Amino acid sequence: MKVVIGQGSCGVATGARKTAAEFERQIAEKKIKADVDITGCVGTCYLEPIVDIYDDDGKMTRYVKVQPDKVEKIVEDHLINSRIAEEQAITEEDKQFIEKQHRVVLRNCGVINPEKIDEYIAVDGYKAIAKVLSEMKPEEVIEEIKISGLRGRGGAGFPTWFKWNAAKQSPGNEKYLVCNADEGDPGAFMDRSVLEGDPHSLIEGMIIGGYAMGATQGVIYCRAEYPLAIKRLEIAMDQAREKGFLGKNILGSGFDFDLRIKAGAGAFVCGEETALIASLEGERGMPRLKPPFPAAKGYWQKPTDINNVETLANVPWIIYNGGAAFGAMGTEKSKGTKVFALAGKIKKGGLVEVPMGLTLREVIYGIGGGIKNDRKFKAVQMGGPSGGCIPAELIDTPVTYEDINKTGAIVGSGGMIVMDEDTCMVDMARYFLNFTRDESCGKCNYCRIGTKRMLEILERITEGEGKDGDIELLEELAMKIKDGSMCGLGQTAPNPVLTTLKYFRSEYEDHIYKKKCTAASCKALITYSITDACKGCTLCSKHCPADAISGSVKEKHVIDTYKCVKCGKCLDTCKFGAIVKA
Repeated sequence: MKVVIGQGSCGVATGARKTAAEFERQIAEKKIKADVDITGCVGTCYLEPIVDIYDDDGKMTRYVKVQPDKVEKIVEDHLINSRIAEEQAITEEDKQFIEKQHRVVLRNCGVINPEKIDEYIAVDGYKAIAKVLSEMKPEEVIEEIKISGLRGRGGAGFPTWFKWNAAKQSPGNEKYLVCNADEGDPGAFMDRSVLEGDPHSLIEGMIIGGYAMGATQGVIYCRAEYPLAIKRLEIAMDQAREKGFLGKNILGSGFDFDLRIKAGAGAFVCGEETALIASLEGERGMPRLKPPFPAAKGYWQKPTDINNVETLANVPWIIYNGGAAFGAMGTEKSKGTKVFALAGKIKKGGLVEVPMGLTLREVIYGIGGGIKNDRKFKAVQMGGPSGGCIPAELIDTPVTYEDINKTGAIVGSGGMIVMDEDTCMVDMARYFLNFTRDESCGKCNYCRIGTKRMLEILERITEGEGKDGDIELLEELAMKIKDGSMCGLGQTAPNPVLTTLKYFRSEYEDHIYKKKCTAASCKALITYSITDACKGCTLCSKHCPADAISGSVKEKHVIDTYKCVKCGKCLDTCKFGAIVKA
């Protein structure tokens, strides 16, 4: 019998290590024959800590939200008395979160121990590289990737085979393959989960890519804020070297390839290829003009290919199962599966992997369970700060590169931040623009100064000081920033503003002309009042930090709007729903 506890970052953050320690204590104390092991995140982050118990016959039972105080009951029921501990067992509804997915990249996450290479090998790991080195020429590998239709999963969706082929055809004996694991989009955690839960799939994908383009050295550029991912990558690389999958003369084929990790300094702009290369070389992460492209002159002016984690983690599956099998999923132009991170006002937050072509509705409601507290769906932000907001009326948009681009957003790396009716779209645009303003490297005037000017306008609007002409000025600045910026950060920074202006222009107008926040979210534009439902219980006045509420016991109270600091404590404490904000 084996007890497996999910210990990705989400599990650890919710107490999985304490849960594991309690299982070990109980098992030792009660002399139960069972092993305690770890795995990565299975994707159902909203159910962490997650515990899977494998019986001797291989049957798995999943328990969710297992805090240390729940362990004894599970041990007594399941490990001792061989019955399901129903209170913590996963429900049939929550099982659907995984069962409705089609997992390629996430196939091993939450299933194997990421720190044991033998478990990866047991699920056909490293068979793809064995096939490549024994049966395929580099040209045949690239052709198989071409047949699959795999496009870059980091943002732009550029054909993977084309980048590999460009690097292969560039003259020179010294070439590099770089993995961009500098996942910086707010609300995105796809790459982190793969690195923590199945690092060998990335390593194997990079070995195959290196063989295809003639590179003997690979670099994983991983953000320093992912310490657990870096730790497990280091363990996996050491184990791969011991088994002969990394280093000199891999599997006796004569092919050499090795990897190293570079911890990124936390700059969002280093998601851009040339800025990433500058950072690798020890310089400040700033983009340069292209051409020449990295495939011709990249790291140390040598031919370099750069792919993100999800792209490379697809490669072993494609090679082992055939490019046609991957291409059979998805749509004609957007093939295969895509991993999305569901965050925000969603009932079931976590990771989902689905064939491209499913609609936003099927992802948000069919898998994600819909909006928290059954509120009304308002919009979804896709593509991070470089993307845009897609409104409720477009919820049946298929998730493909082409269809999402038509809305003004992008698929990007796969973040989906879901918003409900209480979200102010002007403030949402302000939030993302503040992020890109902070992350601008400062090289381009339009990006460095233009985003600051746009942010100042948005801040004025959300503080109730917007004025006539602000909307037109935002649009003018946005287009000039897009046209005048060198790299993708500046070129896409205005997207959240442009899409919210396109679909939610009335909210901007309400802020400016009516001095009203439609979502009752912007603090400067909120007013609190007490209705006739007030019972005079005095709770609101007792909790008001500004002494802005007055009234006698058992009589209706009133709020002095001049004293009110709009903290919302009165709304939170009222038991009768007598306080409203508008």
